[in-house]
Amino acid sequence: MGQVSALNPGVAKREVFAWAMYDFANSGYTTVVLTAVFNAYFVSVIAGNAPWATFAWTAALSVSYAIVMFLGPVAGAWADAHAAKKKVLLVSTVVCIVGTTALNWTRAGAVEAAVFFIIVSNVAYAMGENLCAAFLPELSRPEALGKVSGWGWSLGYFGGILALGISLAWVMTAESRGSTTSDAVGGTMIITAAVFALAAAPTFIWLKERAAPAATPGMSAAFTRLLETAHEARRYRDLLLVFACGVFYQAGVATVIALAAIYAEQVMGFKTKDTIMLVLVVNVTAAIGAFGFGYAQDVIGKVVALRVTIVGWVAMTVIAYLSQTPAMFWVAANIAGICMGSSQSAGRALVAYLSPPDRSAEFFGLWGFATRLAAILGPLTYGAVTWMTGGNHRLAILLTGVFFFISLGILAFVNERRGRAQVETKA
Repeated sequence: MGQVSALNPGVAKREVFAWAMYDFANSGYTTVVLTAVFNAYFVSVIAGNAPWATFAWTAALSVSYAIVMFLGPVAGAWADAHAAKKKVLLVSTVVCIVGTTALNWTRAGAVEAAVFFIIVSNVAYAMGENLCAAFLPELSRPEALGKVSGWGWSLGYFGGILALGISLAWVMTAESRGSTTSDAVGGTMIITAAVFALAAAPTFIWLKERAAPAATPGMSAAFTRLLETAHEARRYRDLLLVFACGVFYQAGVATVIALAAIYAEQVMGFKTKDTIMLVLVVNVTAAIGAFGFGYAQDVIGKVVALRVTIVGWVAMTVIAYLSQTPAMFWVAANIAGICMGSSQSAGRALVAYLSPPDRSAEFFGLWGFATRLAAILGPLTYGAVTWMTGGNHRLAILLTGVFFFISLGILAFVNERRGRAQVETKA
């Protein structure tokens, strides 16, 4: 897991491994449920390929992210005030696992049930992602945040590969069991929930809660912290710019995550097993991107690393738009994989680098606010474009590139050194 010097004093390697295993555990949810299997199943089977099907999927995700936008910062501030990040993380994990399992029973026409359990499971997933990220400043030295963040993201993609690989085997053997590919989708939800539960166990066994509770913990303390942060907003100017940048580049990332399988099937004519195989390979390239850029960003700077990956995203949207053959689409998908791993890791490391250590959960809750706003803005825009244009997915993916251009403009104003100096002055 790298050199001990990358870690804060008193942090054991197995604890960093336990923290990274949460990335491994929850990646199956995004990979199988949101990216490769259930999203396409929702559009084609549950919603019966209705004209509104893609929009309904993006609307369900948008509702879940709207909930997280407001719940995340408050829950983060409460967890900081009570030194209870690990406890809240456990609750969110259990709810996500139960919600994912419940998707097993959604069949053709059960739109309302599918939407309900997607909202429940995705809210819980997103809350857990924020809380897990909030442990990063406790584990890593400031100068190694990119590296340690990259360890988690890269290991996480292999969790997605494991869950998706087992799911692929389950789907491909459906006929030998006297079933169909469509009927096998339910089983992949149980597989995903089981992988999540087992892989998250080390996190709750070995990861330590190092924060101390506030003198007067309670909901009032959580809201007091949020008000203090708002009052001192100028002090965190560069971090706030990172949040604004995140809204736009994460809008593009969220669109690709939520709609990649739908695009592959609706535009490129991929079958379920073809899409799963594509996403499996993309997870490998994403792991390479997260690991490699994790080291690179500590050398060249987190802002520069993030800028490079966003430029890569722009290239990906253009290639996807122009793709006429499966081979060309595979190129676009693997560029997306490299950029996905690196941009997600770089964003998390940059927020950790510019956040006060004693308010990490609160600030990652605010980062969650930004990324969930993005997750509403991007996919919902894509869904609306496809609905208004009678299913023009090519135009929708091309317009996704606009989000990346806007984020590059905002990122130009972020001064990494100045932002860190403001945090150290505060400390």
